[in-house]
Amino acid sequence: MAVYTDITEDELSRFLAEYDAGSLMSYKGIAEGVENSNFLLHTTKAPYILTLYEKRVDPADLPFFLGLMQHLADRGLSCPLPVARKDGAMLGALAGRPAALISFLEGMWLRKPAADHCRQVGAALARMHVAGEGFAITRQNALSVSGWRPLWEKAEDRADEVEAGLQDEISAELAHLEGHWPTDLPSGVIHADLFPDNVFFLGDHLSGLIDFYFACNDFLAYDLSVCLNAWCFEKDGAYNITKGMALVEGYQSVRPLSATEAEALPLLCRGSALRFFLTRFYDWIMTPPGAMVTKKDPKEYLRKLRFHQAVSSAAEYGLKPQVTA
Repeated sequence: MAVYTDITEDELSRFLAEYDAGSLMSYKGIAEGVENSNFLLHTTKAPYILTLYEKRVDPADLPFFLGLMQHLADRGLSCPLPVARKDGAMLGALAGRPAALISFLEGMWLRKPAADHCRQVGAALARMHVAGEGFAITRQNALSVSGWRPLWEKAEDRADEVEAGLQDEISAELAHLEGHWPTDLPSGVIHADLFPDNVFFLGDHLSGLIDFYFACNDFLAYDLSVCLNAWCFEKDGAYNITKGMALVEGYQSVRPLSATEAEALPLLCRGSALRFFLTRFYDWIMTPPGAMVTKKDPKEYLRKLRFHQAVSSAAEYGLKPQVTA
């Protein structure tokens, strides 16, 4: 979440008049994240999240995002829901942007997740994959392997500003992944961005998943690789195999991995590390001055990428050999 577009109280009150959501009491911007502008609202009826969809979001994708949340909730997954306007529409407009009012999910994200939290995240991710079956709308993952080179080419000439020799290193890694990326793994709806700030807990119990605005159709095991990157490395850059083992065990308690998925996991982890390096690197350079957004260090994912390059099997992530064929 982030704030790129400012709104006034009068604009917001007029927007809320299109909903049966009560009268505005207070609102504030939410700085975390990099994709859309988000605000926490309190009305006389309930708290809500207001999302303004910025230029990087294709308006044609919004029915997928909003419909997916409804589909997952209907199948028992705890996640926010889009609020319908008085005319039944899920989308409105505010400050020149498409906008949606989203229900507020109770909970907080964890700054220091432990192994048991990772186990719950793995199980929740697998439940989302199962619940996503049958969702009628599809959306290509624009930030999978085919999208990495175009993104890299927009900023690669500045890579050596981050670290000497980085342009050649990333170009070589990109070529390797393009040449070896799998084509036949089990696929479905994935979250694609299930970082700690997108998982809420009440105490030590997972209360729900949020922020489905990178969701798409792709390999299910790729989503697991994103979580291994996001949840299982410590602040000093070391991989925590206890957390990794817990996350994978949690996932497999709901949806066991196939042998081909397990074999592909090291490559998928390299790919997801490169994906987040590239988007962080691009945003680090291109985010406009004055934007209310927390930029994230791309070198964190450069270190993770280098770790994965040395991994030879999924066992090094904590995956036990008992998987289905």
